[in-house]
Amino acid sequence: MTSTLAAFLFAHVVADFLLQTNSMAEQKRKPKILLLHGVIVLVTAQLALGRFDAWETIALATGHIAIDIFKVYALPDRLVSFLTDQALHIITFLAVAFYTPTLYADGHWANITWLPAVMILASGFIVTTKAGSHTVKLFFQDQNWSDMMDTDGSLPDAGRLIGLLERSLIFILFIAGQPAGIGLLIAAKSVLRFKVDREQKDTEYVIIGTLASFGWAMITSWCTLKLLETVQPIGISLGLP
Repeated sequence: MTSTLAAFLFAHVVADFLLQTNSMAEQKRKPKILLLHGVIVLVTAQLALGRFDAWETIALATGHIAIDIFKVYALPDRLVSFLTDQALHIITFLAVAFYTPTLYADGHWANITWLPAVMILASGFIVTTKAGSHTVKLFFQDQNWSDMMDTDGSLPDAGRLIGLLERSLIFILFIAGQPAGIGLLIAAKSVLRFKVDREQKDTEYVIIGTLASFGWAMITSWCTLKLLETVQPIGISLGLP
């Protein structure tokens, strides 16, 4: 099942974050664009599995289109909508992988035992970088800071948000068994706090953006490592115990 799941995950992130342009994402209300995206989802899933005869890939693509329709017409363009959309997609291919766990094993790539690990690594990299960029962008967009500014020129609730992000990162570092990373976090914040011809709000933007980006990267990297533990290793050391 894990290999099938790795193939679905790889196909999903390639279709959603590499092969879907900004123009396509903005024109999802057009049936032709939505259908094109569905075809891309179908083909990437088939290629990742190494087979074109599985009806499950058609069901997966159909479900993907249905979720996108729900997002486009029922959800606002906000971070929670993006995360909800991605969660629904993950639930969909988790269900398909659970229902037919041998899809990958019955495909053309079954003998390439290291391929699922490569697909997980590639997926983690794409989610950390491309999806992370979109996530942080939506995070700032949700704050609507452009129309709100405290009398001292700082962002409203910036201190509270920075503290929340810091504590979240520290918790993640401890849970991941990497407490030494807290020193790097402190050093990074100290450097960012040093203002040279920079207004307070600009400094707060940088700190919040950096912490949000760090947090996303840490979470996705940790998830990638955990997924890698479930498949055949590639044969190179990735820092795993």
